[in-house]
Amino acid sequence: MFVLAHLSDPHLGPVPLPRFRELTGKRALGFVNWHRRRFVRHRPEALEALVHDLRSAAPDHIAVTGDLVNIALEKEFPPAREWLAQLGSPHDVSMVPGNHDAYVRDAIEHPASHWGDYMRGDGIGTGAPHSRSGPFPYVRRRGPAALIGLSTALPTAPFLATGKLGADQLMRLSDALAHLAHEGLFRIVLIHHPPAAQSRNRFKRLIDAGPFRRLIAEYGAELVLHGHNHVHSLAWIGGPEHRIPVVGVPSASAAVRGDRDPAGYNLYRIHGAPGRWRCEVTSRGLKAGHPGLTELSRRALLQ
Repeated sequence: MFVLAHLSDPHLGPVPLPRFRELTGKRALGFVNWHRRRFVRHRPEALEALVHDLRSAAPDHIAVTGDLVNIALEKEFPPAREWLAQLGSPHDVSMVPGNHDAYVRDAIEHPASHWGDYMRGDGIGTGAPHSRSGPFPYVRRRGPAALIGLSTALPTAPFLATGKLGADQLMRLSDALAHLAHEGLFRIVLIHHPPAAQSRNRFKRLIDAGPFRRLIAEYGAELVLHGHNHVHSLAWIGGPEHRIPVVGVPSASAAVRGDRDPAGYNLYRIHGAPGRWRCEVTSRGLKAGHPGLTELSRRALLQ
């Protein structure tokens, strides 16, 4: 059995004090928003409890689907690297960037510069050329699974949090999915923005979600994991042989108070063989009136 943990959107704080020249445009709005609201929603004690619980589960691998930082100041990235190192080694942790990790144009290179070894593929058969944000899609083989990391992170105008894959990345993704199906691996796609059809918020959507879903429907996958919405969610994409689960998790640092799900993560227990895969997901998270994290739900996704 292979056990994968998935968490997302830790939004690590506190936000350091920017230099005056950094505090313009969208960053200025984000900085004000952090101090007015977001620092109450994203609490270090919630994240600490989640990581402690996750470690006790001893997963074989950990997936992190973006938004480690808040307004992409250069001073935010080294502490986020230290947090990743506490979570696990680059061999044992795979991540993809989120929109907050590429908040403005001058930060587009920071994720690859600081976290590149957590977003680097095996270089076996499905290598992809380097893009602005890193080598996407990347492929990592771990046990019976293949993790396929995508980047939807791009700088946007104020009040927008949209994402985009682009035609080149989609083309390379189709090649990777076909190759890995031939290898008989359990294909897990990591993406920040939710690609399911019900994600209709035009200010936060994945712009090319339609082409992504059509590609998945043609080439298949076993599991798609995302963040961005800060809630537990389950949707489906029709595939060539079976429906493909698309699963989202809350922010890993979300306080119990608030209008969204408190901090939580998922554990996936995967076993079987091509055509006979089994995958059971257990959701764990904070809950009002309960100390620490507790089991929220358990269900079979594929059997």
